[in-house]
Amino acid sequence: MMSAQTTAEATLLDRLGEVAVQVGLNLQPDQQLIITAPLEAVPLVRRITEHAYRAGASLVSTFYADDETTLARFKYAPDNAFDTAPDWMAHGMADAFRSGTARMAITGGNPTLLSGQDPAKISRANRASSAANRPAMEVITSFATNWNIVAYATPAWAQQVFPDLSPEEAQAKLWEAIFQASRVMTADPVTAWRDHNATLHAKAKMLNDLRFDALHFTGPGTNLTVGLADGHAWAGGSERTTKGIECNPNIPTEEVFTTPHCRRVYGHVRSTKPLFHQGSLIDDIQVRFEDGKIVEAHAAKGENVLKRILDTDDGAARLGEVALVPHSSPISQTGILFRNTLFDENASSHIALGQAYTKCLFDTEGQDAAALNARGANESLIHIDWMIGSDKIDLDGLDPSGGRTPLMRQGEWVQ
Repeated sequence: MMSAQTTAEATLLDRLGEVAVQVGLNLQPDQQLIITAPLEAVPLVRRITEHAYRAGASLVSTFYADDETTLARFKYAPDNAFDTAPDWMAHGMADAFRSGTARMAITGGNPTLLSGQDPAKISRANRASSAANRPAMEVITSFATNWNIVAYATPAWAQQVFPDLSPEEAQAKLWEAIFQASRVMTADPVTAWRDHNATLHAKAKMLNDLRFDALHFTGPGTNLTVGLADGHAWAGGSERTTKGIECNPNIPTEEVFTTPHCRRVYGHVRSTKPLFHQGSLIDDIQVRFEDGKIVEAHAAKGENVLKRILDTDDGAARLGEVALVPHSSPISQTGILFRNTLFDENASSHIALGQAYTKCLFDTEGQDAAALNARGANESLIHIDWMIGSDKIDLDGLDPSGGRTPLMRQGEWVQ
């Protein structure tokens, strides 16, 4: 629960729920909604649920996760338990999304919940969960339904972001950062999001018009060429689903992104922020690509977890997304390491291991997975973003004839 919640905080929490429904999901009359959330996020779930029914939802169903019971599994469950996932629930969600149910995820769990647990068990559990959830993930990554992710400032998360503050002060400070980044501290958040989406759409249009063949990142520890998928499409801000519903998948968002070519990535790259993945910390990642695949990988912390992620399947060591974010983004300017990918990825340009967003390809109608893969779209059970941008990273766009166009210098747009 929010500690010592003031009237102002209650108003902002309600406004966040309204923005999540109206801007994030653009929930439609008679549409169902599935919410997943940390147990502590009940106050936000209630606000979202109320706004969903006000928008005409026919049914809102919520599934809660509890860090303590998750941790109990890794401490006490028998060894063979870690190859098990709730397939029945995953398949049911996939069926719901295919039939038009909207999807809302509330993030905010303990970023390092599993840091002291066996990496092999974490890897096996993640693999089983990813396999079970793949059908639902395919619906999401193809934008066949409207979906959104927002954040709740849980006490455990807040204490890790602001360890020198009291629990109450830390939670209040994290809430302030979430409200600011989510654009709900303005008088008219819906209009603020409309204007912000227009800015991101204009940047995506510029990149689509330029039709680069590849991107070249350079900086400390980084000399990376990322080929772009054949017929790639840049996107950013709000997106239309295949059913024509315009939604904002991430609140907040500062990125424009597209699909890389999974067999045309070369060189080496070093992470610029830690990655907190499903309760594990992976820091100072350094990898080398050949023919699109990571052939060498190291990390100062969590290297075993990283290597197990890369072994998830054939596509886990290849890229499914490349995203551009200026160093001057509002989230970066806070100076806060949020220890949560939803926020940290919007402070920095980033790449993602695993599944591609097939939405980020032009002219896909009638093309099956094999045809999309031939164009460079990666296939995997996972999709994990990690940050490679900073004020020391330069970026050039490369055209098919070898011409070079400066796009970013010291992390800032020049185009």
